[in-house]
Amino acid sequence: MNFILMEAAAAPVGTTGSMVGSIVMIVAMIAIFYFFMFRPQKKQEKEKQAMMNALEVGDEITTIGGIIGEIVSIKEETVTIETGKERNKIRILRSAIKNVDVKASEKY
Repeated sequence: MNFILMEAAAAPVGTTGSMVGSIVMIVAMIAIFYFFMFRPQKKQEKEKQAMMNALEVGDEITTIGGIIGEIVSIKEETVTIETGKERNKIRILRSAIKNVDVKASEKY
């Protein structure tokens, strides 16, 4: 029992070096989170916004719900697409577009 008390008394109570080391580790963890989580997410958002701004009539798209169609008209926040052989028209939000499969300029 006396051995444990002597070890506790010999240990320094609070050293400045360990506090600085802890702060450096916290800053390093924040930097790692930024470079591996937030930065790639912002890059993906920029790419999606660029894709939405580049939409043209005639592009073949896929929606987030899995609907495949061709754009027939574009308004501010909505896009009208034609699907299937019967040429059904569906009006969707621009934000519901997952990707552009075939650009109108590449078709012809």
